[in-house]
Formats: sequence, structure tokens, C-alpha cells
Amino acid sequence: MSGHVPVMLDVVLDAIAPQDGGRYIDGTFGGGSYTRALLEKAECRVLAIDRDPEAIARGAALASDYAGRLTLAQGNFSEMDSLLAETDDTQADGVVLDLGISSYQVDTPERGFSFREDGPLDMRMSKSGPSAADLVNTADENTLADIIWRFGEERHARRIARAIVAVRPLTRTQELADVVAKALGPAAARQPIHPATRTFQALRIYVNDELGELERGLAAAERVLKAGGRLAVVAFHSLEDRMVKRFFAERSRPASASRHAPEAKSRRRQTFRLLWSGARMPASEEIARNPRARSARLRAAERTALAA
Repeated sequence: MSGHVPVMLDVVLDAIAPQDGGRYIDGTFGGGSYTRALLEKAECRVLAIDRDPEAIARGAALASDYAGRLTLAQGNFSEMDSLLAETDDTQADGVVLDLGISSYQVDTPERGFSFREDGPLDMRMSKSGPSAADLVNTADENTLADIIWRFGEERHARRIARAIVAVRPLTRTQELADVVAKALGPAAARQPIHPATRTFQALRIYVNDELGELERGLAAAERVLKAGGRLAVVAFHSLEDRMVKRFFAERSRPASASRHAPEAKSRRRQTFRLLWSGARMPASEEIARNPRARSARLRAAERTALAA
């Protein structure tokens, strides 16, 4: 299981605090690094979930090494409660979510996630459903612009969408990257990141409904965690991190009395207690070893006894 470097592994383990006999969920199995660390840290059991069938296939050897303690499940982490129920468990002691794409996906040109090497314009984590090529070749200009603006936070989204519509069909990652770079002009090529970075991010997030999946997944973790269970989430861009921050803020805020009806409490229950304030980031030494870690943000909280 080489090729993928886990981010802030020790800090994540400290947050989850795996115990002997515990039941844990790795909602984004990927290369299996967090799963393996949990299994090595304590005599526990892990349900590892990934929507990518290739990730599940790669995990067969790890499942064999930890027979009886590791269950692999292909699916969305938003379905963790139903997937856990299939193993005859209903609650977990910890949930880990490592958001975004894995190094395996980025480094495999055939998956179409990256413009560094040419490949089919795919980007589907589950390898099913409409691809990025389907999106860029069928959506109208306004829809494309909205997607690139909202999910890529690209201020030149309309210019890029116009350029895509003018030259499509596009079927290869390099074709799309070249179109975006040309639309943004020579000045963009001198920026620290590739001109197509935000556009590729936006299309990937949209194709995989990553923000919708995160919203549903956080709610599923709230339902499945027992009192004292821990949730740790590693996010890699601001849209994800803002969602996680808002979720934890809402769920950790004590119920307050209404000034109009002092005896009434707010409807939101305090279902989590923050393990620390704000987000934790990788140390400079880790970023030097693994540049992909530089944008990572880790937030974690402990489940209270109140119902979701």
C-alpha cells in the first residue's frame, strides 16, 4: 500500500484515540494509511469505505493482514451508518475523513484528475455516472461559468467557460488545460499555480458532488458516533474546511434561551465538544517531506450524549 502519504497522521491518531475493542470508520480509505495506523495503534476493528472500486481492490492485501478486524466497503461515506449496520454494528467510537482526491487518483493519468499528464477527461471517483467530459461538452456557458466560479473560486470563470464552449468537444485533460491557459493569457502562466488548477478542482468537485457528500457525511457521522466517540476531518481547500468549521461550530454551541421565550431553548443540540479551537495544520517539516500537505486543515470533536 505505497504511493500515498497520509497527512498529519500522528495528530489524527491522537484525536481519534483508538482503544482496544473499539469500532472505527475510515470513510475515505484511499491508500489505507489511516486504516492501517488505527489497526496498529489498538486491537480494534475498522470499517473502511471508499467509493473508488480501485481503492477497495488495492485494500484486499491489508484486509488479509488484519483478517477479522478490517471490513472493506465500496460506497459513499455518507452511507456509513447503513454500511456499518451491514457488519452488525450500529455505533462507532471514531470516524476519520480525509477529504479530496488521493495520490493514487492524481498520479494515474487514466483517471483524468490531473493535467500534469494527458489522460481522458474523466474525474469520476466511483468510475460511474457522468464524467467531466460529459459536463464540459453538454453544459451551457452560464452553467459552466457558475460551476467554475462556485467550486473553483475562479474569478475568470466566465472567460474560461466561453473559451470551452467555443472549442468543444474536449475529451482529454491536456486539451482542457491548454484551453484554460490560453483563455487566461500569459500573465496567468507566471502565477505559482497552473492556470487550470481551479477549473479542474471545480469540475472534479461538481462531478463527484463532493460538497453534498461532505454535508451528508458529517450528518451521518453525528448519527453513528456513540457518546465519547471522536470525529476527525482533514480538508484541503477552503470550501470543504468552511463546511466542517460551520458544522462543528453549530453542533458544539450550547443551546441558548430565546429572549422572546426565556423558557425555550434553541432547536440545535450540542452534539459535539471541540477537541481544540480552530484548525490544526501540518508542521513545516511535514510540508517539506510532502508538499501536498501544505493546504491541509484538521478539525476534530468529541460526540456528546445528546441525540443527533
